[in-house]
Amino acid sequence: MPISPHAPGPVISQAAAGAVVHTDTTVGSATHCPYCALQCGMYVAKGEITPREDIPANAGGLCQKGWTAAELLTSPDRLTTPLLHGSPVSWDEALDYVATRIGAIRAAHGPDAVAVFGGGGLTNEKAYQLGKFARVALRTSQIDYNGRFCMSSAAAAVNRAFGMDRGLPFPITDIARAGAVLFAGGNVAETMPPFVRHLTAMRSGGGRLVVVDPRLTQTAKMADLHLQVTPGTDLALALGLLHIAIADGYADADYLAARTTGFEEVRTSVSAWWPERVERVTGVPVAQMREAVRILGEAERAMVLTGRGAEQHAKGTDTVTAFVNLALTLGLPGREGSGYGCVTGQGNGQGGREHGQKADQLPGYRKIDDPAARAHVAAVWGIDPADLPGPGRSAYELLDALGTPEGPKALLLFGSNPVVSAPRAGHVTRRLDALDLLVVADFVLSETAAMADVVLPTTQWAEEAGTMTNLEGRVLLRRQAAAPPPGARSDLEILRGLAERLGCAEKFPADPRTVFDELRRASAGGVADYSGITYERIAAETGVFWPCPETVRQPHSDPHPDPHPDPHPGTPRPFLDRFATPDGRARLVPVDHRPPAEDVDEEFPLYLTSGRVLAHYQSGAQTRRIRPLTQASPEVFVELHPDLAERLGVAPGDRVRVRSRRGAAEGVARVSTSIRPDTLFMPFHWEGVNLLTNPALDPTSRMPEFKVCAAAIERCAEDGERVA
Repeated sequence: MPISPHAPGPVISQAAAGAVVHTDTTVGSATHCPYCALQCGMYVAKGEITPREDIPANAGGLCQKGWTAAELLTSPDRLTTPLLHGSPVSWDEALDYVATRIGAIRAAHGPDAVAVFGGGGLTNEKAYQLGKFARVALRTSQIDYNGRFCMSSAAAAVNRAFGMDRGLPFPITDIARAGAVLFAGGNVAETMPPFVRHLTAMRSGGGRLVVVDPRLTQTAKMADLHLQVTPGTDLALALGLLHIAIADGYADADYLAARTTGFEEVRTSVSAWWPERVERVTGVPVAQMREAVRILGEAERAMVLTGRGAEQHAKGTDTVTAFVNLALTLGLPGREGSGYGCVTGQGNGQGGREHGQKADQLPGYRKIDDPAARAHVAAVWGIDPADLPGPGRSAYELLDALGTPEGPKALLLFGSNPVVSAPRAGHVTRRLDALDLLVVADFVLSETAAMADVVLPTTQWAEEAGTMTNLEGRVLLRRQAAAPPPGARSDLEILRGLAERLGCAEKFPADPRTVFDELRRASAGGVADYSGITYERIAAETGVFWPCPETVRQPHSDPHPDPHPDPHPGTPRPFLDRFATPDGRARLVPVDHRPPAEDVDEEFPLYLTSGRVLAHYQSGAQTRRIRPLTQASPEVFVELHPDLAERLGVAPGDRVRVRSRRGAAEGVARVSTSIRPDTLFMPFHWEGVNLLTNPALDPTSRMPEFKVCAAAIERCAEDGERVA
């Protein structure tokens, strides 16, 4: 079935966010927003944006970032010529230089001397090809990606609980049918505004919303109940909620007996977390905790959701596990209209972690140290399984090792900007500077690209085709909607060009559909099985949910299997009959609270937490180049409570300096009662904020502790003024 490049669009009258507005009823290529994991559907024609009605995640809505996304296509900051040590060169000269330097570094130091760092915004095809390139063309184990900084703790927790990590294991539209939602550590009203329509629909139907957050965010303002925790204490709160749920009779005994294991051990472990103790640790009143449990426990359908606020901690895996334990105790996962879900953040945060750009993973969500997984993928790639490297370093550990005697001497970086986005960013910048070779593929000169020996100008979202997998596990098709500027090449073309020079061009096609068809074969039989998904099916069905084998699997015991089984329909709700564990039961796992890796003290008496704002995305490399977005949010700010501001003599608009044990950063003071008196908030879209954050790692997920560290604040002196 051919894929039409055009589709009918709705009549639009929307002048928000500086968008180009039009009223054509037939518009250009059907594609998806370049930003968050909702992957909002849109049409793009001649630089104009129209939202699509046929994608349930946004159903005709867009946020400010989506409305203005077309400005990226004509940004004056676009790179169109490769740069070698800052000077323009031809593509042949740039790729020849990179391949020659890679060869010399590998010859001197071995294959692991060359590392690869990817991104959660890359298409499935590019993420897959990047993982393959590292292991086949470079033979290196040193590959990871910035998605490790995003949802890795939730992935680790739900893998051990359910046997499979899919952000939302149900369609996003199920949220509207719930009677209650508890959302821990997410601010979707600013990070992905079209998500709010689903919460609004839930509340309009009589459902209630509980939000856990140290700040009274825009999402918390929507809530029926806001649990304003002390930063770093989400785990203690989850344990207290579970204690109350059991003590107050909300545990679903029949469900626990039929569908889970481990409840008795968890019951024993949470007995120590009685409500009054939890109140002392978290600052959340006992009455509010009991009300939150009552709201969840009495709803016919309920959901527990987590975001980065609960996950970006050195104990993030255990924190998510505690919220999963709460959901399981209430009997929610695997019931239609109920469950646990992780609200994935990055554009392809789900698909990006499924197909091999993680240090410990192969395509299809296979483990790289599993002999059967290695044999399957090696057969697809046409190599000996023994030639596949083993697990490498996780993202921060990889960045921390760059340029050291034992670490990589060269780095190829695609779709990431760690100078801004990595924790302890000053240290990471020094490690990048210590490399013998830094190669960055990007379409603008990001802060990291500005440091590179070689910069390779890439195409961007609307200039290329490929697939993305949104937060609900729906595989979507991104069509090409605009011609790239002369001189820009896709990441797939760049990898092919390097592969040609490394002697393995035939293994690295540059056509996205060809790459996707190979991805299908490589993922077949894996947890994230895409083998039954094709570009044609995605177009015809407006996305296909994985797992989706080629056909409906028939029981091995069937003596007369159908010789022509039906195509698999995809799996919107994978846990209705059984979980993806060997025995089909979900695992409750005992966990215990511990303080932040770095607690407050006399020198650093305040908690610092960070996050996103409405106008910007990730490191801001894209959104800080869009005029309406920079007008809406022009610079970094520091949010602090009026009591703290009065004590420091800080007025709104003053410049303040925030210090941690790793560095200092400045911003404009915003004084607000929305934040706790003991807490500061800074958005991380600008260089400097992550100079402060703590790189302490979760022992399971290797997630850094972005969300809390000890800090101090002072007002910056004006000219000629002394500040004590």
